[in-house]
Amino acid sequence: MASVDQTRPPSYVSCATLARELDLSETTVHEMVRRGKLPQPIKLSTGCVRWCWADIQLALGSLVSGRANEVSGDPFLDGARHATSAQ
Repeated sequence: MASVDQTRPPSYVSCATLARELDLSETTVHEMVRRGKLPQPIKLSTGCVRWCWADIQLALGSLVSGRANEVSGDPFLDGARHATSAQ
């Protein structure tokens, strides 16, 4: 049986897993999606949605690359930036 790499989240993550990985609340995850800072989730079935982790990394990377001279004061962005700087 193949071992599972426990150092990274699965390829497709639930809201709870995404929130944990970004050190945010689930409400904040949904707010960031609503504001266009994170991608929309993929609906797998009724009541089952997942985010593609690779898409999340791209979205966070674009937030980080544009912040060199920026001070946002936005707690949503600061949480996402904190998550990417820990990698």
